[in-house]
Amino acid sequence: MSEPPQEFYSEDRWNNWVDRIRDEEIDPEDEDSARLLLNLQDDAAIAVAKVVSAYDEGQLEQEEALEEIADIRDIVLSEVEFEDEEKLMLIDGVQTSLVCVFYAAEEFIADGPADEASVEEYVRAAADAEAEENVDAALGYVAQAGTLIIDGQELDISLAEEVDYGLVTEWVNGLDSLQSAMSDPEVVEEDDD
Repeated sequence: MSEPPQEFYSEDRWNNWVDRIRDEEIDPEDEDSARLLLNLQDDAAIAVAKVVSAYDEGQLEQEEALEEIADIRDIVLSEVEFEDEEKLMLIDGVQTSLVCVFYAAEEFIADGPADEASVEEYVRAAADAEAEENVDAALGYVAQAGTLIIDGQELDISLAEEVDYGLVTEWVNGLDSLQSAMSDPEVVEEDDD
């Protein structure tokens, strides 16, 4: 077993993104602001994709891979201190979107891809569960959809428009980042001004 080539994600990396958001005027309607938030989200999803790929290629043992995912999750989901309520809400949205990315990666590493349904069927089941206020089941279904995306299946992002806005649409947004990360795990440059 060879040593993994690099640290997958760091607190410094997350904090650099958060500091950029803190320092910049953020308007979610503005394309540059939206891109900055998406880059923050994609960057974390890429780190997760790299861990899953390293595990898949035999560079990490199952337990090591799960620990790496847990480390990234702890960094990304830690509480962020912001004076600006709106920015805090935007960061919270990114964190919410990424929750299912972590669950999907853990589930994939622990059990492989889900095999009971398609990505679309899992997302629809999640929306139904959310409508019935069963958030845990909804997250479980979205995570299962995520395992299939990790396994190479496609997520049609227009699905998010078909379900009522809520946690499931946030999570599907996260899965979209995961899908991009799995197909092109190139690091998002922090300074692409």
